[in-house]
Amino acid sequence: SDLMFPRLNNFSFWLLLPSLMLMILNMMLNNNINTGWTLYPPLINQNFITLNFIIFSLHLNGLSSIFSSINFISSIMVINNNNFFLNNLTLYTWSIMITTFLLIVSIPVLSSAITMIILDNNLNMNFFNPLGNGNPILYQHLF
Repeated sequence: SDLMFPRLNNFSFWLLLPSLMLMILNMMLNNNINTGWTLYPPLINQNFITLNFIIFSLHLNGLSSIFSSINFISSIMVINNNNFFLNNLTLYTWSIMITTFLLIVSIPVLSSAITMIILDNNLNMNFFNPLGNGNPILYQHLF
């Protein structure tokens, strides 16, 4: 049997292809991400276009993971609709449900941190740069 929402599952799968295309495009333009040892914006000596490709690719991967997690949780909830009680689930099913819930909660935090890096690089927002009243400790906490 398929998961609960086959269209959502299909959508999460097809989001991986543009993500892979962006990574391949980055590889063709720049050979690698080429940031050295850090993504910390004040220390990067990098072509920002290729960094944007990789960051957008990470956004697409995160969105795909969120859709898959929603699909897993809804499938678990509807497996046995008549006699469904959470205490009747197996330990394996509980572990999947808890893991997907934690993924749904944590991916947007990582996505917002990656968005802050993109804004720091492209629009000089100075979220992390101490010279522009940014907070380098925030970078350490987010990553």
